[in-house]
Amino acid sequence: MRKTALIIGILIAWPVFGQNPPAPSPPAQNPPVLEKPQMAEPEPADEKKPAAPAAAGSSTTPAPAAVKRPTGEGKVVEEIIARVNNEIITMSELSKARVAAAEDARQDCNGRCNSEQLQVAIEDRQKFALRDLIDQSLLAQRGKDMGINVEPDVVKQLDQIRISNNLKDLDDLEKAVTSQGINWEDFKNNIRNKILTRQVISEEVGRHITIGRDDAMKYYEEHKKEFERPEQVALRAIEIKTEGKKESEIPALKTKAEGLLKRVQDGEDFGQLAKRFSDGSTAQQGGFLGVYKRGELSKELEDKVFAMKKNELTGVIDTKQGFLILQMLEHYTEGEQSFDKVENEIMDHLYSERMEPALREYLKTLREQSYVVVKPGFQDAAGGGNSEIEEVSTTPETSKEKKPHKKYYLFGKTTQPKS
Repeated sequence: MRKTALIIGILIAWPVFGQNPPAPSPPAQNPPVLEKPQMAEPEPADEKKPAAPAAAGSSTTPAPAAVKRPTGEGKVVEEIIARVNNEIITMSELSKARVAAAEDARQDCNGRCNSEQLQVAIEDRQKFALRDLIDQSLLAQRGKDMGINVEPDVVKQLDQIRISNNLKDLDDLEKAVTSQGINWEDFKNNIRNKILTRQVISEEVGRHITIGRDDAMKYYEEHKKEFERPEQVALRAIEIKTEGKKESEIPALKTKAEGLLKRVQDGEDFGQLAKRFSDGSTAQQGGFLGVYKRGELSKELEDKVFAMKKNELTGVIDTKQGFLILQMLEHYTEGEQSFDKVENEIMDHLYSERMEPALREYLKTLREQSYVVVKPGFQDAAGGGNSEIEEVSTTPETSKEKKPHKKYYLFGKTTQPKS
């Protein structure tokens, strides 16, 4: 069951942004310019195909005409509910996003909500599911236009999933994915787009957000009461798992752990090594485990880590699951914390606070420069177009040799001929 949950969890779309659209911030400088959609080349007049709609921004853009399909010509296999430039969003994708939104709401409530509060939280998140899918598509397309190459990161992510699921190689991962009825290429593309959107957000929005130490100090002085805490430790880890390994493989794995420990001791960044080599589920977060009070760790670990200082390492710990290296990120003494101990936390908070409106403004700019159409009856909370999507004949993309201009499918339902 754990293997299935992990693999399916990667494929389901996730809400990237907050649930409530914040007030818009000032327009970003030098906004990126996206290529407006160009329709496929017109068919010969004698075939009497319906005309393609004009590009976004035209005040006379007509809705595409419906095609009268002869009985038995084909069957509808997927409902298209939105188009974002040359890409489509289908009903099944929206359904997955809504399921993911509901699960996120349940995890956030974590037993603290009654049934009515949980239902309100689920509905609130699901209301923005389509908006988030459109945003993800816009960001992924922008990343491709920028020429960002994420293939090495995709391989690393796939390998991390493989390790987390105790699979021998990527062929076994592909078999595990396809055995659940998931298309392997779709699985990889989902991971690729997630990584791509993160990089676009970082480069196009994040790097323009600057927070000075004076800003952090001002926040600290205004919120000192929030930094009164019990004694706690913040930890991160590198895990080298031995579960499912042959006895003959264990010494080599221990040597690997000892080698990683030495690399940290020699000055390499713990977080980067955790991302590259840790077998733990927190690898992509640089190995960050969380913040623990006394009584929340095993007695053996508690005695060890609560005696450590900031940035101190444990050495290689032999556990039932494998070999573990812990690093003390911060040791919080009981009471009001000093500014130095919470400065990074404040910086992260202020960054997130400023990122949300800046990101929404950036996405607003992308939408204005793109062709976004939403089928009536489906809510796009960001205020995208609401033109009707009617069934039209699709025109295949021309061969790649005919670039530089991209060819875009006409709007319509995906159909599959009957055999």
